[in-house]
Amino acid sequence: MRVLIAFDKFKDSMSAMMACDIASGAVMSSPGRPDVEACPLADGGEGFAAILTRAALGAEASAEVVGPQGGDRVAPYGIVDLGRVPDRAKAILGKSASGAGTIAVIEMAAASGLALLPMELRDPMRSSSFGTGQVMRDAAAHGVRAILLGVGGSATHDLGLGALAALGLTFCDSEGFMLDPLVPADWPRVATIGGALPDGFPPILIACDVDNPLLGPRGALAVYGPQKGLKPKDAPMLEEEGSRIAALLCAAFSRPANLVSAPGAGAAGGIAFGLMAGAGATLLPGFELVSSWLNIEERLAKADVVITGEGRFDDSSLQGKGPGAIARRALDLGKTVHVFAGQVGLTRDVHGLVTHAITPAGMPLKDALANAPGFLFSSVKRAFSSG
Repeated sequence: MRVLIAFDKFKDSMSAMMACDIASGAVMSSPGRPDVEACPLADGGEGFAAILTRAALGAEASAEVVGPQGGDRVAPYGIVDLGRVPDRAKAILGKSASGAGTIAVIEMAAASGLALLPMELRDPMRSSSFGTGQVMRDAAAHGVRAILLGVGGSATHDLGLGALAALGLTFCDSEGFMLDPLVPADWPRVATIGGALPDGFPPILIACDVDNPLLGPRGALAVYGPQKGLKPKDAPMLEEEGSRIAALLCAAFSRPANLVSAPGAGAAGGIAFGLMAGAGATLLPGFELVSSWLNIEERLAKADVVITGEGRFDDSSLQGKGPGAIARRALDLGKTVHVFAGQVGLTRDVHGLVTHAITPAGMPLKDALANAPGFLFSSVKRAFSSG
């Protein structure tokens, strides 16, 4: 029996690689010792750079950057020879990835991620994507042909202004004084936007699966602000000023005002919008790109059983990305599919899908996160030892 194990991360608990390693050990300790292949997934957040870089035998690099609320840190990223990227993935990357050369693979979470801040300090009013811009600038200095940016797991709602500042844009008050560093709490002081990216800066490609616009009830703030520590009292100002700043940015770079409504503009606190408006970035379908890069289709075809999962598996997981997409495709191919998650919140049955909630009922979240590795091992081993 051949088992494909393809986990995404368990947020605040296990990386995708760690979950795959734990499940692999559990399966291999079961009767019959199945043939196991591990394929960690990446949704643009933690692990995105390492997973794609290793899959293409790329080189690891790093940059010294400023964290989401200040302080120095080292952010790893990857540099990959385009000749090692599968053709289907290169087709999604587009003309920026044609021919010879290298591409930088960067994850926003490494420099500006929510996981870098303790719970009590999470506050998008005071958080900046400046460090992400620093990583992109460092990568450009290596002569890459393009920059692939994964934007999951961000701590920010700054429309990417921090990243743009690191790349050369300026944000000044009514008296011409530059606002540096700039965080959303200071947005009411922004009067003018100027500056430009360095000459010859490589194209920025953003791996993104969310389709939220920048503003409104489905916008970045309304949907993702609370999980980043947004205080309800700050929401009205942040939405109003976000609209004003977005208009300034579009005007400064002659972009259409309706760019704020583009599907995906709200990704990662609006950094997708900011990089599209201020740096001409292009949005790419994240899971489709990752699936092609990792040759998921070929791996699924060879498997008899597929194991996948993430921290919480619910109806939204089945909407075209990550473990849900893996599960649906595997079911279409007639495979046996097991989903293991900290919590399972499906409101409807999916024929053929076997789900396992690994967290004991009623356990406090803190304890569940701390003990998730052991729960995952036990749950997988139990499932495979029982038949």
